[in-house]
Amino acid sequence: MISSSDRKQAVELIQEANRNGARLTYACNELNISVRTYERWTREGTIAHDQRPLAKRPVPKNKLTDQEREKIIETVSKKEFMNLPPSQIVPKLADCSIYIASESSFYRVLREKNMQHHRGRSQVSQKRIPPSHLATKPNEVWTWDITWLKGSIKGLFYRLYLIIDLFSRKMVGWEIWESEEARHAEKLIKQTVLKERIQGQPLVLHSDNGSPMKAATFQVLLEKLGIQSSYSRPRVSNDNPYSEAAFRTLKYRPEYPNNGFKTIDDARKWTKEFVDWYNDSHLHSGIQFVSPAACHEGRHLAILEKRKQVYEDAKKRHPERWSKGVRNWTPHQSVALNPLKETES
Repeated sequence: MISSSDRKQAVELIQEANRNGARLTYACNELNISVRTYERWTREGTIAHDQRPLAKRPVPKNKLTDQEREKIIETVSKKEFMNLPPSQIVPKLADCSIYIASESSFYRVLREKNMQHHRGRSQVSQKRIPPSHLATKPNEVWTWDITWLKGSIKGLFYRLYLIIDLFSRKMVGWEIWESEEARHAEKLIKQTVLKERIQGQPLVLHSDNGSPMKAATFQVLLEKLGIQSSYSRPRVSNDNPYSEAAFRTLKYRPEYPNNGFKTIDDARKWTKEFVDWYNDSHLHSGIQFVSPAACHEGRHLAILEKRKQVYEDAKKRHPERWSKGVRNWTPHQSVALNPLKETES
């Protein structure tokens, strides 16, 4: 259906092209309309409006009456039907020698009344907002997870438990066991808290919804240590991105044994070497290319200040090579886990 304003514009363009020597057929074809359509629009010397919206059409013989529609709404609202879909309601009515309308008619009426879902005790689904935390210094927010390391035979895996500090990205605690159990997680958390000497300090521990993370005994331990637990949304791995990124870095290292570890001791030895490299030698892009250990211990401030001075000295020696200021080596002030968007705040 073409609006009156579009009709007017089309007619003016066709007439202009025709005055300039173009054949009427070709001018109409350019706008994907036929000559007969153009002639119908301009038959009485003026541009005719579309009369189809004003046409009176007969009521379909199979249209439901207002009483039948009300009967459908009344029926689906009854206690015995309010939790059933029309595909079950219609047969149940037929068993009682009652026929109101077809299943498709039931569905259509329910859609029109916004009643197809959420009748009875069912609730409208709510958008889950991911947990959000802000770390402004080390040992304020930790994220942890478990990944599987392949063994030497098919079906054998070792479980790597890994804790990462959100602010510094340092791997503050890790261990490998042969199974996923809450007691292993409890042992690792206690060891890491003692090693970091943060007993009694406020701490958020974020993880996914795995069974070791949600175990009752593990929750009791966190409560005793004064640690606030935080969990990803169900089946959403992106809510724990820092742990997932660390696991990817681990498994894509050139020296990672793709054929699997022969023993659990081999897995522990290799992982220790990886963690030492990651914490002490790896320059992390998320923290201005300093090592996680340097950031965790505060040494990154002097490192970044020295880098800034090196760049400024280089610019003084050759200012013609610098169209803008020196690279920004300002240390980061905070790191957000799942920062809230403006539409969610």
